[in-house]
Formats: sequence, structure tokens, C-alpha cells
Amino acid sequence: MRRVICRISGELSAIYPENEAKAVAREAVCSVSGMSYTSLLASDVVELTDRQLEELSSIVGRLKKYEPLQYVLGCAWFCGRRFSVAPGVLIPRPETEELVSWVIRAESERGMARRILDIGTGSGCIAVTLALSIVGVNVDAVDISPEALRVAESNAASLGATVKFRRMDILSTVVPDMPLYDVIVSNPPYVMERERAGMERNVLDYEPSAALFVPDDDPLLFYRAIAAYARGALSAGGTLYFEINGLLGEETAQLVSSMGFADVELRRDLDGRPRMLRAIKL
Repeated sequence: MRRVICRISGELSAIYPENEAKAVAREAVCSVSGMSYTSLLASDVVELTDRQLEELSSIVGRLKKYEPLQYVLGCAWFCGRRFSVAPGVLIPRPETEELVSWVIRAESERGMARRILDIGTGSGCIAVTLALSIVGVNVDAVDISPEALRVAESNAASLGATVKFRRMDILSTVVPDMPLYDVIVSNPPYVMERERAGMERNVLDYEPSAALFVPDDDPLLFYRAIAAYARGALSAGGTLYFEINGLLGEETAQLVSSMGFADVELRRDLDGRPRMLRAIKL
């Protein structure tokens, strides 16, 4: 089996860096065989059936066309849980796990979060994880994409999370007459168009542009819209959390502060980049 993994990683070496190619090859083999990598290593002899070999060949063929592994396998892991993903829905990122971990830790300590809203939910990874991790919380989630909402609802159902989903375009939404939220969290589009040149084909060719990119001349438009919405939809002392573009940390913090939020805090990710923001509604 190690020879199979080595062969596949070699085929993928033109697409991925060496270590990533090996990791992708391992995950593909584990998916087809139904075994964990530890089990594969512990087994003296593991033979794949003809059908499994055919499936593996199909997977490798799609990977060689730069299709993301998560779309090929139909799933991605997020905070230790398996989420379904599909083309048209953004693949969950490790940076978003850091944001969610911050929300869970901080809001569990505060003990004030009873109603949470996730704006731009995508696969539902943020909303579902918060619903399953914070005791006694009610979670709502919105997205403009009907396809994303279908995937998110499926993930909530399969993982046993209670989340209310609805369609909403945050760029043209006014605050409705409804109970206020204690927490609003969002990972909105924030990649500037000029950043395309440095991005990989597996992102550019397959992931939804609408969930990624913003105009160079107005890169904070979603943060402005969400902060304006949060001013009316958050309770006094409520918390706003954002995942942000590491190139625009100070600009995003200044925007949120100028819109009436206090105690604006930037937090760096594991790579040392400012990628998260928290602010309190006065």
C-alpha cells in the first residue's frame, strides 16, 4: 500500500508540493479503502479490489486536473467533524477553525451567548460547530446561495445540530423586526481581485468566486454591510467576530471602530498574520 501511495504522490508532484502530494495521496487511498492511515500502516498486506483500484484511478485523474480533493471526495474535515462539500460551496479552511475556536472559548467564558447568527454560512461549518459546542445556544445562519444552504442544512442534519437556515443577501438587507443576537460571526468574501495572480488553479478553477473575491476599489464592502447590520441586530454588549484578509487587518479594525464598535481586537493566526477580529457593540 505504501507503494501505491508513493506512486500517486509522484503523479501529483507537478500539482502539489511534496509533503502535500503525499498527504493527498494518503487521504485518497484511505477514502477508497475505508481504512485509516494508521490501520493501513499496521496491516501487513492490504489489497485493493479491482473496483477500488478503478475508483482510485478516477480520483487521481480528477486531482491531476487540479480539482480540489475535498470536492473529489465530497467532504472536508472541520474542527474534528466531517462536513459534506460540493462545487459551488467554499471549502472550509484551517484559519476558520481558529476563528471558531476563539468564539467558542470566549463566549463560553462570558456565558452571554444565547442567540448567534452566522452570516455567509457556506457549508454551515461555523454555524454547526457553534451549535454543537456552546451549551444552550440558538444558532441562525444565512447565505445568498440556495446551493450552499442545501449543503449546510444537510450537514446540520447529519451531524445532529439544530440550526435555522434562511436565504439573505447581506448587501441589500435591512435589520428586520426580530429578537436581537448576542453574537454575529462571519467569514465573508475578502480576497482582492489583484490577489488572483498568486493563487492556485485548484482554487481559481473550482471554488465559487462569489464566496472569495471582492473589488480592489472596495475590498471591505462586506465588512461595512455586516457591521451596519450588526449595529441593529446585536444586543447591547453583543459581540461581532470576523475572519479577515491578512493584508487589511488595520483597515478592517478602523472601519469597525468608526461604525460604533468598541474594544476592537485583531488576532493573528498560527502563521502570525492578522486574520481575525472581535468587537463589542456599545
